[in-house]
Amino acid sequence: MTLQSGQKNGSGITLGITGASGAIYALNLLKHLCCYFDEVHLMITDAARVVLATELSLKVPEAPTKIQSILAEYCDCDKKRLSVYSRDNWFASVASGSSAPRQMVICPASMGCLSAIATGASNTLLERAADVVIKEKGQLIVLPREMPFSTIHLKNMLTLSELGVTVMPASPGYYGQPETIEDLANFVSARILNHLGVENDVSVKWGYSG
Repeated sequence: MTLQSGQKNGSGITLGITGASGAIYALNLLKHLCCYFDEVHLMITDAARVVLATELSLKVPEAPTKIQSILAEYCDCDKKRLSVYSRDNWFASVASGSSAPRQMVICPASMGCLSAIATGASNTLLERAADVVIKEKGQLIVLPREMPFSTIHLKNMLTLSELGVTVMPASPGYYGQPETIEDLANFVSARILNHLGVENDVSVKWGYSG
C-alpha cells in the first residue's frame, strides 16, 4: 500500500548518515522522512559530522540529544519524531530484530560502510542496524557516493544486491529542469520515498509538467 502526499506512515524508519560526500542528500531526506513517518531513528558517523561541517557549514556535536535539537531545527521537523543514537548504543531498538523498524536507508553510504555491511562486520550501531534489517528480511536502501567505483566497491554492491538490498546511487534526473541544489536533492529523496512505498509530490515525475 502506498501513501498519498501528506499522510503519515504510522511507523518508524531508520536513517544512517555516513562520511561520504553528499550531506545535502542526507538532510533533505531527513526532512521528508520526518513528514511521512512517526519516528526516524537516526545514526550519524564521526566522519559524517566532518562532512556536514565541510559541505553545509553545519557543526554537529557528538551528544545525541544535541544532535537531535540541531537537526530538528535545521530540517524544520518535529523534534519528538527524531531519535538519535550514539555509535555504540547497543541497547537501541535498531540493534535488535525484535524491535527494529523494517525499513532503513543509508544516505549517503560510504564505501567503508558498504564493505562492513556486505561482510557482516557490525562494528558500529549503524552497521548492526543494517545487518538486522537484512536478517529480518526488511527493506534496506543504500545510496553509495564514490567515483569511480573500484572492483572491490562493485563486488560489495553486488553482494548487497543479491541479499535484497536496493543500491540506489544519488544520481538525480534533470528532465524536471532543476534550478537549485535543493531541487536535485528533492529528486533523490522522492525516488527513495517511492521505493519506501510513500506516494509523494516532492519532485517532478517523468511525463508530468512542473
